Amino acid sequence: MTLLRHLVAAVVAGAVIWAASVQLNAFRDFQMAEIAVYVVAIAGLSMLIGLSGQISLGHGAFMAVGAYTAALLMLHLNWPLWAVFPASAVVTAAAGAVVGLAAARLHGPYLAGATLMLAVALPSLAVQFPGVFGGDQGLSVTVTTPAALGATFPPTRWLAWVCSLVILANLARSKVGRDWRAIRDDPVAAALAGLNVARLRVLAFIVSAACAGLAGAMLAITTSLVSPGSFTLSLSIALLAGAVLGGLGTLIGALWGALVIVLVPTYVTDVATSHGFSGGVAANIPIAAYGVVLIVVMLLFPHGIQGGLRRLARLLLSTPPARLGSPGQRQPAGELTEDPNAPYRRPPVSEHQEEGTS
Repeated sequence: MTLLRHLVAAVVAGAVIWAASVQLNAFRDFQMAEIAVYVVAIAGLSMLIGLSGQISLGHGAFMAVGAYTAALLMLHLNWPLWAVFPASAVVTAAAGAVVGLAAARLHGPYLAGATLMLAVALPSLAVQFPGVFGGDQGLSVTVTTPAALGATFPPTRWLAWVCSLVILANLARSKVGRDWRAIRDDPVAAALAGLNVARLRVLAFIVSAACAGLAGAMLAITTSLVSPGSFTLSLSIALLAGAVLGGLGTLIGALWGALVIVLVPTYVTDVATSHGFSGGVAANIPIAAYGVVLIVVMLLFPHGIQGGLRRLARLLLSTPPARLGSPGQRQPAGELTEDPNAPYRRPPVSEHQEEGTS
């Protein structure tokens, strides 16, 4: 039943995306594809942090692995897109397994530091091996639209359809998802209950890295270029900020985080340019906007945007308990009904108390 519900939700979401993309221009199509890229990457990171309790600052590096894998497969082997996407996810999952084996023994800031080193060091390999990865200029990607979609169908439009999170949704509600929550809440108790904590942590890294690799392949096809400048440390920080803003451990929160990451810088930059700010100032304003949005969301919604919406929905849908003596509540036999706003009255005394006996 859970799988069927998620499939129906995916079909409905795909229909809405298609109906919206047909009415949009090329720039909005590109933004929609970019949002789909970040949704996939943030969803994997949100599952890693929110369910298994492991923090990662290196998901930009995993996206680079997926992007370069897709570019090399299309340039040198002419693989079709339907094979490029799963291959990029598998290769990145293998890289995530290697990192996960090392991360299984690390916790908290030590794990964050190790993944931070990965985000800084891995993209620089493209500069060290320019013959394979193209150096600073990167690799150009030529995308051919599948014939079934028509020759004039823009790739940026159908890329949004790849944003299907059915597998993650079912995984989060499966036994594996429950085991991840157990090791997140108390690893010692989970180990005493018979769970293999190290294996579950490595599995979480593999799944999260596969999502990042798929997002990297999508980004390579969206921009038609793969270069080290696209996968800097700021990308990893933006993914982490998007996961926190949207709500850790929630797939809908990944959508909110992606919307903030994609739309806020564009809107703020346009506002800054229209008000006559210089190019250098306008380029730094989105960073300040990120900070302001992050502070506001954390103050108003400590559990992210999705957590705040859930809390607001509970407040609006919850009905206050009926007062004793209200028209909708029947009074038990033998009980007196008093005005709740009336001053305090001493309860009536018994016959023995009136006579002075106990």
